[in-house]
Amino acid sequence: MSAQDLGAEERARLGAARLYLVCGAGGRAPGHHDLPDLIRGAAAGGVDIVQLREKHLPDDELTSVANAAQALCERLGVLLIVNDRPTVALEIGADGIHVGQDDMPVADVRDMVGPDMLVGLSTHSPQEIDAVDASLVDYIGVGPIHATPTKPGRPAVGLELVRHAAEHAPVPFFAIGGIDAENAAEVIAAGAQRLCVLRAIASAEEPERAARELRELLDTHTLEA
Repeated sequence: MSAQDLGAEERARLGAARLYLVCGAGGRAPGHHDLPDLIRGAAAGGVDIVQLREKHLPDDELTSVANAAQALCERLGVLLIVNDRPTVALEIGADGIHVGQDDMPVADVRDMVGPDMLVGLSTHSPQEIDAVDASLVDYIGVGPIHATPTKPGRPAVGLELVRHAAEHAPVPFFAIGGIDAENAAEVIAAGAQRLCVLRAIASAEEPERAARELRELLDTHTLEA
């Protein structure tokens, strides 16, 4: 399959995705689930995308972990995204790269990874959503909806930003930030068709069960084009 065909396939899979897990190289922090076990459980429960987010590992160590994760995700039919390390994403053949507003500009990221790799971008305001260039970015994260310890100092944006994204986002968006089975329904009701979670699955005693609970909530609402 050519890179162009592969890129089209990955974009089709992204368009159908509902549930997205972000996790570190060790699975959960503090360590409880090994990363392979976490990915297997999450995939069995309905996760479509896994993002490997590890701010402190050197590139060579992250490459080793990400390479194994990519092979596992490929077998499980799950997309693997690497956070903020385009060189690592390229080296392991990841499905995508995700960057924040303060990371490398998305135009530079797109130049590095080429036209076929998925590129995701975090957004935190209506202005950032409105500024998204759909020729560079394939999807956005919208949040944090609720305060979360994974983003210290980042104020919660609440449901109003979800409503704005539902009306104005030019690409698929995943609501993120403190979302779990207790509050997911209100986020979905505000217009989110896709959710991104961290602790709700990665810190759960049974990641598969936690993922399935969220996926069932999402699947009660038909994914609209």
